[in-house]
Amino acid sequence: MFNGTDTEVGRMVRVEGWDQATGTALVVDPKRGALRAVTDYEDFSHLERADQVVAAVPGGGWRVHWKDEGPGGTPLTEQVLAWLITSQGRATAITVDAQGHVEDADGADAFIPPGQDLGS
Repeated sequence: MFNGTDTEVGRMVRVEGWDQATGTALVVDPKRGALRAVTDYEDFSHLERADQVVAAVPGGGWRVHWKDEGPGGTPLTEQVLAWLITSQGRATAITVDAQGHVEDADGADAFIPPGQDLGS
C-alpha cells in the first residue's frame, strides 16, 4: 500500500518477489523497468496479505438477495455473473445490475441456488 505523493496517487501494488538478503518486498517499477524494494518509495505505507484470484467460474444461475439495498430501502435480487476463486479456495460472487455495474456480493443477505425461490 502506498499513500501517494504530490505527483503520484495512492495505490496498491502487487508484490512480485522478496529480496533474498533483506527479506524486503519487491515491486515492479514501470519507469525503471525493474524490480524495486518497496522501502525505496517515499510513500510506502505497509503490506497487506491479499488473496490472488486464480479462476473465474460462470454464475451458474445463482442469485443474491439483499433485504434493503434496492431503491428506497426495498429488497433487491441480482444474478451472479461469476464466482471468483482465490488461491486460498475462497469463492466470491460477482453480480451485475441493470445498469451494468459490477460488484462483489460479500454483504448479501442470502444466496439463492438455481431453480429455487428466496423462501425455499
